[in-house]
Amino acid sequence: MSMSRRGFLSSAITGTAATAAAAVTGGAGNEAQALGMRHPKEPPKDAVGLLYDGTLCVGCKACVKACKEANDRPAEISAQQAAWNPELWDSPIDLSAKTFNIIKVYQHGTMATKDAEVNGYAFSKRQCLHCIDPSCVSACPVSALTKDPLTGIVGYDADRCLGCRFCVWGCPYGVPKFEYDKTFGQIRKCELCRHRLAKGELPACVDVCPTGATLFGRLEDLKTEAHRRLTLKPGERTEFPRGDVSGKLGGSRPGHEKLVEAKYQQHVYGEKEMGGTQCLALSAVPFEKLNLPTGVPEYSYPAVVEGLQESVYQNMLTPAVVLAGLVALAKRNVHPGDVDD
Repeated sequence: MSMSRRGFLSSAITGTAATAAAAVTGGAGNEAQALGMRHPKEPPKDAVGLLYDGTLCVGCKACVKACKEANDRPAEISAQQAAWNPELWDSPIDLSAKTFNIIKVYQHGTMATKDAEVNGYAFSKRQCLHCIDPSCVSACPVSALTKDPLTGIVGYDADRCLGCRFCVWGCPYGVPKFEYDKTFGQIRKCELCRHRLAKGELPACVDVCPTGATLFGRLEDLKTEAHRRLTLKPGERTEFPRGDVSGKLGGSRPGHEKLVEAKYQQHVYGEKEMGGTQCLALSAVPFEKLNLPTGVPEYSYPAVVEGLQESVYQNMLTPAVVLAGLVALAKRNVHPGDVDD
């Protein structure tokens, strides 16, 4: 029995397609399997993070100043501000290699009412969210970005960094920033003041917050506190803790009793978004109005990408065996003088 080259190619294409289909679907019965995802990662048992409550924030930006001082960051004045701000005060407009933490403002209409979506205003905080399954860590080819196995903090090691900026492109929150103004620039981002934590001190932004709008603690404790607040109704009085929600780190400090003035959005931002984060947020204004990614999947991007990579590597043996078999078949069935149909 002989086989023409056309028949050989047809068989090869059919076999390869079947193998590829099996590798991709894997008999998927749900979304995770269909995407070839690996199992989602869980945070460390004692993972720490932040809870930011926009309804408590007064926009004083003490946290921005304290962050700069704690991380030895210079003042930032953009080109469009230079005409009216001749280097008199720090006025960053977004996260950058010089600014790891910033307070942003939502504004609508007359801005008459705080935490109102219509004719109101609201504050939001931006810093690294310390993802449970961080894209920046997955994207880094040299492990310059790592996730601490005990605290879950995403840290950066400048000595390992190649400056490739894959982390900049990979982060869905746009957090890591590169120092383009330096010959040998580094990646800069919030590391949750891990140098302060090592000394038993609170992250700088938490330490100076006068209202407890930014709260530190174990991730599970922060989730419990966040869900407690979601049950509160406007007009109720409650006590809001300050500093460390457990009262352990940074010394015990009294909370403060306050009237709940706005209805919370019934969602803890960061609890499930893209695999979850260790920095959570509450707001009375819809999160999409605060320019936070919404409508995103609950699985992380690394879970999909790494799952597909693992699937390909595991299944590379199958195509190799199929190809070897096809080559052997071709040698056995193609004889001198065979021609195309």
